Amino acid sequence: MAIQKILNTKAEYGVPIKIYTNDIDEDSMNQLRKMAQLQFIHSHIAVMPDVHLGKGATVGSVIPTKNAIIPAAVGVDIGCGMNALRLSLTASQLPDNLSALRNAIERKVPVGFEMHKQIKAKASTLSPLDKRLKVITDKHPALRRMLRSFDATWQKQIGTLGGGNHFIELCIDENADVWIMLHSGSRGLGNVIGTYFIERAKKEAQHRFGHVPDKDLSYFAEGSASFDDYVEAVHWAQDYAFENRREMMRLILEAIRPLLPSFQMTKEAINCHHNYVQKELHFDEEVFVTRKGAIRAGQNEYGIIPGSMGAKSFIVKGKGNPESFCSCSHGAGRKMSRSKAKLLFNQQDLIKQTQGIECRKDKGVVDEIPSAYKDIDQVVANQTDLIEVVHTLKQVMCIKG
Repeated sequence: MAIQKILNTKAEYGVPIKIYTNDIDEDSMNQLRKMAQLQFIHSHIAVMPDVHLGKGATVGSVIPTKNAIIPAAVGVDIGCGMNALRLSLTASQLPDNLSALRNAIERKVPVGFEMHKQIKAKASTLSPLDKRLKVITDKHPALRRMLRSFDATWQKQIGTLGGGNHFIELCIDENADVWIMLHSGSRGLGNVIGTYFIERAKKEAQHRFGHVPDKDLSYFAEGSASFDDYVEAVHWAQDYAFENRREMMRLILEAIRPLLPSFQMTKEAINCHHNYVQKELHFDEEVFVTRKGAIRAGQNEYGIIPGSMGAKSFIVKGKGNPESFCSCSHGAGRKMSRSKAKLLFNQQDLIKQTQGIECRKDKGVVDEIPSAYKDIDQVVANQTDLIEVVHTLKQVMCIKG
């Protein structure tokens, strides 16, 4: 049975906070306590076992709100998520040295700040996004100015990885089947859109629902023009992120096909957000559910819980647990900041901890060292009430920006 503890009561802080781990720091708790005081939180806040301090709101939190949305809780990496696909290949069909596969993917998929030299995505994908973005920016000239540098580039960014903890991996499951898995979001556009609306919410400082204990928890109230515009913009960024992952997967398959025996894609394909907001029904009420570093885990719904590079990852199936608002963790979760990881570990530590994996081993990715993350096995063990494991994956190749 999964760990679940309730750290708040209505009398003390506001709505309850239900946490699926004992491994939570005091800074994250303080952040959650502030969130719990908001009058428009529905029922309680659910906190996943990969919880850690976040910017604006706690990573690993599931925040149901009635008649309001908190832009900073969704954050600036809008629509960030995972895509995984099982191939009709087994581990024995892979080459002993995976560097050629890695190089082929890196030539096809730009990483870091790079983008395609030419547009790769289909017009049928781009045209609806273009029209919707114009509607949004026509209503917000200041946002249009912020996005001006992307006018000639945003279409070239579809099918690109980005940097930080975003990755492309080749994995082997418990049956020796080969998987491709990737992690990315809405790139620079989502960041600008998120930043714009977060600052707008802070400036508007609505008081419909009383005291806001932290400026980062500034909200848009349903019925206001800003609320409607934010919903329109955040859904655009989420759709952009979804298409970015889908295009990236297409390019990866195109890159590796000449280097491997003939293969097919199986029906086991998953593309899911873990930084997003959408309307759902919970405890007989329609609410806006913000998952900040959490994925939806409805009954029999498939999801992806990645570990750090060098660790395991999991393909899971949701149990539709109402207490978690049908959610589960989005990964292992960091146990230390990037700056602390760089202080504690060096390049030799990274080489040791990623032994046997084809990946970057330079000091530029030391902040992504496996030891900077929580134990993925324990994270999964803490949420057996929320999900069941369908496949256990082990990375053999990892590409980071």
